Amino acid sequence: MFDGGAAHNAGMNEDTQDLADGAAVPFARLTPECMLDAIDSVLASAGARTDGRMLPLNSYENRVYQVGIEDAAPLVAKFYRPQRWSDAAILEEHAFVAELAAREIPAVPARVYEGRTLHSFEGFRFALFERRGGRAPELEQRDTLEWLGRFIGRIHAVGRTQRYAERPTLDIATFGYESRDFLLTQRFVPEDLREAWLTVVNLALEGVERAFERAGEIAPLRMHGDCHPSNVLWTDAGPHFVDFDDSRMGPAVQDLWLLLPGERGDASRALTDLLAGYEDFCEFEPRELHLIEALRTLRLIHYSAWLARRWNDPAFPVAFPWFNTQRYWEDRILELREQIGAMQEGPLWPV
Repeated sequence: MFDGGAAHNAGMNEDTQDLADGAAVPFARLTPECMLDAIDSVLASAGARTDGRMLPLNSYENRVYQVGIEDAAPLVAKFYRPQRWSDAAILEEHAFVAELAAREIPAVPARVYEGRTLHSFEGFRFALFERRGGRAPELEQRDTLEWLGRFIGRIHAVGRTQRYAERPTLDIATFGYESRDFLLTQRFVPEDLREAWLTVVNLALEGVERAFERAGEIAPLRMHGDCHPSNVLWTDAGPHFVDFDDSRMGPAVQDLWLLLPGERGDASRALTDLLAGYEDFCEFEPRELHLIEALRTLRLIHYSAWLARRWNDPAFPVAFPWFNTQRYWEDRILELREQIGAMQEGPLWPV
């Protein structure tokens, strides 16, 4: 097993941030004029400037825009949520993605201006990226899954060469127990459902602990961390990977299971195709298959806590109006009960 508590505390501050903190409304001063001025302050060194066009892209954790550039292709500007990552943690991610790109692995690195990838303007940190288009991958196609598996294997082969020093590890403590405790102490779970939810989340976490015990010692590696289909853009030349914002240390299977369909038989077939490509470039430890449903369970618990931690950000109630309703928590109780059963079924493949 692995433990990322120390790294977590060094790299991620939002998980212990009090909701009353003024940083709960982190982008109130980030107006379009501020963003354009910030970008122009960096582009000036390259003799370029914005043309005033801005298109918001799908991101809630940060603020991400496609920005028009005079007489040039648009860029993507990413303004980081204050107090989430340290500068060192952001730069670690930038260095990892640059390392992948240097090895011709299709990831999109932050652009360098005057020797820097991370910039600051009026208290906001941001980075600029080349705009890359693409469509959603056709995950029902075997050759698509093998292709994705090969590139994830290449990412992990590089990820194993060294460890993150500033970024956390995906572990039970931070994704599971800290998330549970936050939801309880901040009283997000309705009183009439609190006991039922606490009982089922504790049983689910016991199941997660047993799954990690069955897996045994797993060597964590630098990974994408949030490798779901929306973070893979497909072109005729194949896939490229975007948004390494959640990159951290963790088990290799974390970057694989998010690409699997929900039905068990379909998931087993898709996993076979992914691993057929993956193992062309990186050896896979079969014991990690014990972790798929455990990692899914941790993600579900952590997702509720993530929404709760961001609830004072005005963008979140607008985007997630169903959160924190009675029906929401009733559904989470049922969902975790299903996960308890799924963890008891065992891995998709024989281990």
